[in-house]
Amino acid sequence: MSQQIETHPFPAILPPHATVMMMGSFPPKEEKRCMAFHYPNFQNDMWRVYGAVFFGRADYFQVPNEKRFDAERIKQFLWERGIALCPTVRKAIRLQDNASDKFLKVVETVNLSEVLPQVPHCHWIFTTGGKATEILLSLLPEKVKEPKTNSFIPYPYPNFTLNLYRLPSTSRAYPLAFEKKVAAYCAFFKKANII
Repeated sequence: MSQQIETHPFPAILPPHATVMMMGSFPPKEEKRCMAFHYPNFQNDMWRVYGAVFFGRADYFQVPNEKRFDAERIKQFLWERGIALCPTVRKAIRLQDNASDKFLKVVETVNLSEVLPQVPHCHWIFTTGGKATEILLSLLPEKVKEPKTNSFIPYPYPNFTLNLYRLPSTSRAYPLAFEKKVAAYCAFFKKANII
């Protein structure tokens, strides 16, 4: 049986005034999605972390009394705050038929030379896991040591002045308390002058 190549289903969010860009890897399979937008698994805490960081409420982006997030509200928020969102993976094969980065075979990565000119004020790229960090480092002309979680390095992509900040994954499979994830994201957004 040949393995199916999947294309990332969601377009990047690239506000032209964005100063930071969040970059993850690949979404879960369709049956695990609660909305047609990035980080669509209701069990993933990404949008709860954002709600807690920016509004003091983990359920801020949740549709009331439903097990789904409000994609339109999230998009509007990202545009208002100047937060770009772009996956590092365009095409991939799921080796284990799940969402785990560990079993994701990357077929095609993001083309930063196409993306970065659309966000000319962006000076921070932040990743939400090891796979995204690894992919971004592979796009550099010279080998660079990856940053530890909750730290950053200069990201010398040709013709752009950027920093690469690595944040903890918001997947519940990542063993870190929700409050500590919130604190980590809050610290980054303060450093990047978003809050």
